[in-house]
Amino acid sequence: MTDTPALPQLGTILFERRGRLLVMTLNRPDAMNAVNLQLHDDLLEALWFAQGDSGSDVLLVTGAGRAFSAGGDIDHIERNATHPELFDHEARIAKRIVFTMLDIDKPVVCRMNGHAVGLGATLALLCDIVIASDKAKIGDPHVGLGLVAGDGGAVLWAARIGLARAKEFLFTGDLLAAPRAAEVGLINHAVAPEALDGAVDALCAKLLATPMPALRATKMLTNLETKRVAHALMDAGIAYESLSVRSDEHRAAVAALKARLAK
Repeated sequence: MTDTPALPQLGTILFERRGRLLVMTLNRPDAMNAVNLQLHDDLLEALWFAQGDSGSDVLLVTGAGRAFSAGGDIDHIERNATHPELFDHEARIAKRIVFTMLDIDKPVVCRMNGHAVGLGATLALLCDIVIASDKAKIGDPHVGLGLVAGDGGAVLWAARIGLARAKEFLFTGDLLAAPRAAEVGLINHAVAPEALDGAVDALCAKLLATPMPALRATKMLTNLETKRVAHALMDAGIAYESLSVRSDEHRAAVAALKARLAK
């Protein structure tokens, strides 16, 4: 007889237990785990589960296939550009995703197995410790699509690497190779792809062997400043992004991207 909660069955996210480690895998591998409406909604449900899961002490977040998450699904982005009122639902969910991840008191480790772009980068950077394949890249190109980086980027990049560097990367949308991201402190480690699982497993084992009440309290203490900034910025960020979804510049940028991808 056990009181370990049953794992939720979600269309775009897989869960697995490895002892007291809970593994959460973004599971749209054919789309490089790009975020469509279902994955966006599934993320909130999955994170709510992980937050309250009594059967785990550490959460590991990764992506299926060759990417962590390529950001927004282009068809989904186009739908919002042509029907911006549909973005309002996502705006509410985006805020809840950010605060739920910041409220999870167990350590959250990111296994960044491939590129993390846009919302994918935000999800990775919301984790406490990020270990990436050195072939992966990370970046937030919201502005290149005429969008405000309002769903967490303005909070997380500055918190990790300082305001000057955060502005450079958010303004340009440049993708950083994982070794460079580790060098500037955006992520923790970049390792060879064949060493990724071993590095992640070793870290998770070390965390699981640590006295958990002290570890969880330290996690929450170190998140307090990020949460303070998030509470100050997220409402404005989501509002600015909602306005930018309705702009002519955004619609033009999406159309140009679709045309490039069609070639």
